[in-house]
Amino acid sequence: MFKKILIANRGEIALRIQRACREMGIKAVIVYSEADRQAKYVKLADEAVCIGPAPSAQSYLSMPAIISAAEVTDAEAIHPGYGFLAENADFAERVEKSGFVFIGPTPESIRMMGDKVSAKQAMIKAGVPCVPGSEGVLPDEPKEIIRIARQIGYPVIVKAAGGGGGRGMRVVHTEAALVNAVQTTRTEAEAAFGNPAVYMEKFLENPRHVEIQVLADTHRNAVWLGERDCSMQRRHQKIIEEAPAPGIPRRIIERVGDRCASACKKIGYRGAGTFEFLFDKGEFHFIEMNTRVQVEHPVTEMITGIDIVQSQIRIAAGEKLPFTQRQVQLRGHAIECRVNAEDPYKFTPSPGRITMWHMPGGPGVRVDSHAYTNYSVPPNYDSMIGKIIVHADTREQALMRMRSALLETVVEGIQTNIPLHSELMVDAKFVEGGTSIHYLEKWLAQRRR
Repeated sequence: MFKKILIANRGEIALRIQRACREMGIKAVIVYSEADRQAKYVKLADEAVCIGPAPSAQSYLSMPAIISAAEVTDAEAIHPGYGFLAENADFAERVEKSGFVFIGPTPESIRMMGDKVSAKQAMIKAGVPCVPGSEGVLPDEPKEIIRIARQIGYPVIVKAAGGGGGRGMRVVHTEAALVNAVQTTRTEAEAAFGNPAVYMEKFLENPRHVEIQVLADTHRNAVWLGERDCSMQRRHQKIIEEAPAPGIPRRIIERVGDRCASACKKIGYRGAGTFEFLFDKGEFHFIEMNTRVQVEHPVTEMITGIDIVQSQIRIAAGEKLPFTQRQVQLRGHAIECRVNAEDPYKFTPSPGRITMWHMPGGPGVRVDSHAYTNYSVPPNYDSMIGKIIVHADTREQALMRMRSALLETVVEGIQTNIPLHSELMVDAKFVEGGTSIHYLEKWLAQRRR
């Protein structure tokens, strides 16, 4: 086992990894930008290294600065968290070439799954159900593009092969708009991702977003840890996540979960990962794989009792998974609300000093956050400042527990989206379960009328 790990991230995930290290008796090195000097995990660190000014390009995205910090502190491994360099294959490669262990998949796996076309081709080979679409990157020939679209059937969605986070996508409803949409998406993809390649899929009009969490070790063992429903989202950004997904028959989930674990073995995957699907009309359709720990990993931890971050560390150290698929037991229901420093309905960021920070407690309530009273939320990064997670025996009890937890929560000095969460927790459709990925956008549009 490692004696010292460097955490190449910030915010609540940096604190989460730091806690996992402390429980395992591992020293944690924190790297931070000048904007994060007052963060809780920096104050709690065994060692802390400032790696640059506030802009992430000069700090959290600076590979030389992070690797230098690992060298001067004698760290043995680097945990990238999520976001920033977590899914950057070049970073994983540089970490390993510099003599450190990258706590995550191999650079080859990150590359394969980071390109949406090669990821889809790998999943088709592994027997994972995919959205009907083009067999690969779209050709330049307009007639051929039109032929492929006719074969798939309108509406279609044109996507950037190197895209992610909801960028580089365009829905096309008519043949007349198709060729222009493909060209525009190519131009955007080149500008945003440095890769103009695009592909096409059937546009599913009212799907749910359901994902499968996997863990795979270096001894060809792989398990899946149940599913999460992340359909409550705005502009492709998740706001509420829950596990298990309400209203989907277990046999359908088990079939797709087993295929995901099997796919991990076939592609030689290692570490934690998430297979993301659109669930529509009783069927799963693979869209992408995230080769890192997810923001919403706590809901899976709550229903399985498995520490996903500690599992990542153990796998990276070469240990075998200590449990089999049969030993993975799902218990109860968990819900997570992301707490963002923003206007709850306009979504404009609200950085600044928190003058009062009181988080909820009680049985089955967990808060993952680096914030505290008098902490200043910097304007330079993502607006998420924490997550409130609840666990109970049933979904109905979990909803009650979350309503109570949100009622107890007090954040003053900045705006947060807690009022939005409180409204959604009593919304009839959400309470019923099974809303689509478009539900929140429509709900917000109606609320503004």
